[in-house]
Amino acid sequence: MKSSSRCPCSGGIFDWDVSVLRLEELNAHAEDPNLWNNAEAAQKLMRERTQLDNAINGFRRLERELDDAITLVELGEVEGDEDTINEGLASLRALREEVAKRELESLLSGEADGNDCYVEINAGAGGTEAQDWANILRRMYLRWCDAHDYKTEILEESDGEEAGIKSVTIKVTGHNAYGWLKTESGVHRLVRISPYDSSARRHTSFSSVWVYPVVDDNIEIEVNEGDCRIDTYRASGAGGQHVNRTESAVRITHMPTGIVVQCQSERSQHQNRAHCWNMLRARLYERELQIREAASQAEQDAKTENGWGHQIRSYVLQPYQMVKDLRTNVETSDTGGVLDGDLDQFMAASLASKIQGYADTLNS
Repeated sequence: MKSSSRCPCSGGIFDWDVSVLRLEELNAHAEDPNLWNNAEAAQKLMRERTQLDNAINGFRRLERELDDAITLVELGEVEGDEDTINEGLASLRALREEVAKRELESLLSGEADGNDCYVEINAGAGGTEAQDWANILRRMYLRWCDAHDYKTEILEESDGEEAGIKSVTIKVTGHNAYGWLKTESGVHRLVRISPYDSSARRHTSFSSVWVYPVVDDNIEIEVNEGDCRIDTYRASGAGGQHVNRTESAVRITHMPTGIVVQCQSERSQHQNRAHCWNMLRARLYERELQIREAASQAEQDAKTENGWGHQIRSYVLQPYQMVKDLRTNVETSDTGGVLDGDLDQFMAASLASKIQGYADTLNS
């Protein structure tokens, strides 16, 4: 497995001079009339150009807004205008929050943090209750993606017998999608009065979330097809008569690791097979990342900070309203907001905690 250097804005400390020069190079390449002779390479170049352009212009905008806010405060002080002073101070507070978020995002320095990702949600034991909870999580992550302008695609979805879903695989496309969403991997616990219980009793449900990066051209993953079993089956759910009458859905099982991926989003078996191979490469890459992390971060793993299979967050709707992240102790009573996709505070705290854990390990 190999990886190559990333663009200057995709992770680590933002290098201003290098980034400006790189953007000039990309702008020159973008004017080449032969650029789109290779559509894949052109799209990759344009994505990097857009990321750099957004980062540079974002920094310049922050500088302008900082100057404007300081000017407002100074003007208000000179004229003794409290409203003007308060307006300037409010702008400074908003800028401080945005800068803090950008600083945190700049620490997404993992080699795959800037990549697109897959999000898998699986209902735990408990039948309809767990399946309904998995569906709620599905909606929660789709809402979060919408709010952050990430594109989503449902690659596979298995409906529950009565309600909800047994599983779903979502592809999330956008800069730093994996870097942010990787903090969501783990078991999510829901406590509520069951809408499916005629006695209105309180139930506890579990669903697992697994996030792994889409492997791009910078990362080489070799998969021996002889190690894989490929099954085809009839797709379920939406998609029209063709989807349900032909064996277009594909499932690939990687025998050495037991990893299973499946896709039924396309009408063509060939296209679904291609999706599956990409997902398998991504899963194998994520597995390698976990092995690396386990080797170098044993102390942190002992705290179950990032371990798959560990409960990471509790969503209590009865007898009180509380969502609490068990890794960082961040909590909120705005359960409706969280289930509607307001996850930034949890993601930011988890990412900051993980980075601090790395620093502590390096200094120990």
